[in-house]
Amino acid sequence: MSLLTQEEVSFYAENGYLLHHKQLFSEEKLGELTSIFEEQLAQKGSKLSDELDTPHFREERLLKFLLAGEVLDLVEPLIGPNIGLWSSHFICKDAYTGRATPWHEDSSYWNGRLSGYDKIVTVWLAIDRSNRDNGCMRVIPGTHRNGFSEYEPVDGGQNLFPTQIKQIDDRNAVYFELERGECSLHDSRIIHGAAPNTSPHRRCGYTMRYFSTELKVLPEKNPNFKIWLARGKDIAGNPFVPV
Repeated sequence: MSLLTQEEVSFYAENGYLLHHKQLFSEEKLGELTSIFEEQLAQKGSKLSDELDTPHFREERLLKFLLAGEVLDLVEPLIGPNIGLWSSHFICKDAYTGRATPWHEDSSYWNGRLSGYDKIVTVWLAIDRSNRDNGCMRVIPGTHRNGFSEYEPVDGGQNLFPTQIKQIDDRNAVYFELERGECSLHDSRIIHGAAPNTSPHRRCGYTMRYFSTELKVLPEKNPNFKIWLARGKDIAGNPFVPV
């Protein structure tokens, strides 16, 4: 069942993103996901709060959310009915100290790991309210058609990544302001980032990333990396984890 209108699908194709100002999960289910996140945060040790990458490798309870119909019904209209789970990441910017996310394309960090990048979508679920004050995500609309950009180094202590895209004109940036439980969707190739969190309010999101199984995940470039068939069938012959 598609949860998106044809207008929303067309908007995503044109702009590379979509804001979904509706509750993705029930309040009970969102509470359950939040509890898992708080557990992961408590167990992180010396890691920074924004470094909780691929938590579903450690915590299989997250698959209940990552493979849920509520999410896949949003993703299917955008990349088709054959869907693989690519990755997930708790991105938490602590109050006052949350680092900036420099301008980047997700696809640049995955370059060489898949056969293509045109049918990968990230669902960014707001676990906390996300707004301009606490460093919400922002995108440059339409940049998902530009290919890989040129990068330059930045201070890794102040930024989530050690590089950023050169010479960004951010006058047309769109800020993803979301209430808890709402989500955004963005193409893996779109240029996006976030300011640091200088507010007294934590900003946590859960990114759930999916790809069309028409794309091939290259095993030799993804050692110890696990992917799941979320819906439909495998087209390209991917090394999915048996369910």
